Order: sequence, then structure tokens, then C-alpha cells
Amino acid sequence: MTTRQRHIAHLYLHAALTEDQYSDVIELMSCVTPHVQAVPPNAVQLDLTSALRYFDLSPYDVVQLAKIRLKALYDIDSSAGLAGNRMLAAMAADASAPGDTTWVPAELAAEWLYPRPVTALPGIGRTTASTLSRYGLHTIGQVVDLPPAALQRLLGAGQARLLTERARGHDPRPVTPVEPAAYLTSDLVLDRDCLDPAQHHRSVLGLADRIGQRLRGECQVAGRITLTVRYADRSSTTRMRTLPEPTNHSPALAATVLGLLTALGLQRARVRAFAIRADDLLPAGGAYRQLSLDPGDARARAAEAAADRARRRFGVKAVRPAALAASQPVPAGKGGPVVPSVASVGSRIRTVPTFSCSPSDGSPHVRS
Repeated sequence: MTTRQRHIAHLYLHAALTEDQYSDVIELMSCVTPHVQAVPPNAVQLDLTSALRYFDLSPYDVVQLAKIRLKALYDIDSSAGLAGNRMLAAMAADASAPGDTTWVPAELAAEWLYPRPVTALPGIGRTTASTLSRYGLHTIGQVVDLPPAALQRLLGAGQARLLTERARGHDPRPVTPVEPAAYLTSDLVLDRDCLDPAQHHRSVLGLADRIGQRLRGECQVAGRITLTVRYADRSSTTRMRTLPEPTNHSPALAATVLGLLTALGLQRARVRAFAIRADDLLPAGGAYRQLSLDPGDARARAAEAAADRARRRFGVKAVRPAALAASQPVPAGKGGPVVPSVASVGSRIRTVPTFSCSPSDGSPHVRS
């Protein structure tokens, strides 16, 4: 009995999509093939095996058809990878420039993988990559040529077996049509291309604070955070990190996202937009939280709750991180009610005193 050759396509969408837009993309791709798997926040995988006979086209032409529909109906640019399994298709998509399609036929998969860096394989983190590099294993071909016993001594039996399978291009996982998991997103499109790292920092901090407010407002916590940076040439970079514990605490979210931003090393990159996505949502009442002996943590959460109450009463701009308030200073000499601003310091929140002038004698008063 012969097994029919699979044709898997991985489409990377070069756009910051809302939840509704992403659902529309999934529905559109379902018109090409019923086997569509969501890969949030900006990718989809298609099993084209059963669609080839229907369209009477080659796998490459069906991928081009899907890309043309995305561009014509939603003005979404995409890059694609086409291969015999999900892993190779995703790797081919990563290697494709915006608008291009990389096709890796099954008979050429080993040759295509051989010179590529070992870090291109999924699941190769910083620790594993460092271990392999220390022993001179920098490419996938070098891992394939290494005796299995030697690789097991370096990584352990389970991880070595999995790495060997991936290095040889094996991935039996099927494309499973499932509904995308619940998530929250917040994005910011800048008025002009921005090269200023300080403005990048403020933009991401504001988005993280907004996500935290929405999570607390809906009584949810997030277990994973994704940062997407879109550049002036319409390319983008996405980085994801699992949180140490599910949380809706804005400073914890901000610290994670800013860590992702710093790791990108943007320097003089021309940034057009940022997007943050909170995944693995759980009800806040059922989430666990590591107890802390630091009283500052309890004070920070109490201050955050007070800030949320102030926003509900006076509006969402009544309380915000000091780094954001500093970019929009209040004109000197203006009177009016004084609302405390909130500054993020590491993993804590502290209330910053705000000065106002008395209309009568002009002497400064401090309210905290």
C-alpha cells in the first residue's frame, strides 16, 4: 500500500490582524481547502492534498491562488512555504521574502535542509543551540552526520531522538482544523516610520499596559505574550514568550514584552507598527500565583487596583505609566483636579506625587 504524498502550505501574513480579520482569513482559506489550521497570530497552514484534484492545479499554483485571494479581498501581503509536512513548510515560509513562495519538494528536502543553521529547526532554544555550538555543530547537516550515540550523550536520549527526526525532515503531524484559541490583542500603528529606541520603548509599554487593563477588566489572566514588530518595508518580526505564571499584572506583562523588544536588537530599524497578543487565557479566579514575602508586591497590586478604579471613574487616561505621561506634559500654570500618575519600576508600581498650584497664593501643594 502506497502513502499519498502530502502537500502542506504555510502562509505568513504580513499584517497586524484583529481577531475578526484573522477569522475572516481562516474562512477565506477554507474555500481553498477544508483542512486549515490556525497558527496565531499571523499565519495559517493548509493541507492542499485533497484540493489539487478539485482545482486541477499544481501545489505551487494553488498556493499562488490563495495568496492572490488574500491580496485581492483583504489587501494582505503574504509569503509562503510549500513542502511535504508542517515543519518543512513553516521553515520554507521563514526563508521566503515578503511576497515570495519557497517550494521544497520531498525528494530535495534533505539537500535543502543540509546547509541551513541548526537554529532554524523548531524547538531549538538558546540552551540547546549553545550546547551544539560548543561542540562545533552549527548546521543541520552536521547534526545528521553525527552518530546518534554521540548526540544522545550531548542532549539526552529523548531530545536527541527528536532533534534527529527534525534534522532529517520528518514531521508526521497532520493539519488539524480547529478554532483559534481565545486571545486579546492590542496594536499601535505609528504616524510615521520611527527609528527612536525610546519611542519604541514607550509604544510597547503603552500596549502592555492596555493589555493588562483589558485582562483585569474581563477577569482573565494570560499565560503567553507575543510581540510583533512591523517595519517600513512591510516585513515583520514576531517573538513569543511563555510567562512564569499566568498573570494580568501590567508590570509583569510590560517586563516580558520589553525583554522581547530588547532581544530583537532593533537599533536603527524603521518601525511602522507594534502589536501585542495575550494567549492561553484563563479565568483569573482559577489561576495560581506564587506567594511573595516582599510587601512591595502586595502594595503594587493594591495601587494597580486603585488605578483601575480611577480609570473607571475618570476615564482611561486618568492614570497611566509615568513614561507615557512624560511624553505629553501638562502645560504649566494649568489648574484643575490632580490625578496621580503611575510609574513602572521593575516589577512594582508606585504612586508619583503630582504638583498643582493654588489659585490664591500660587504656593505648590503636593498630593499623593
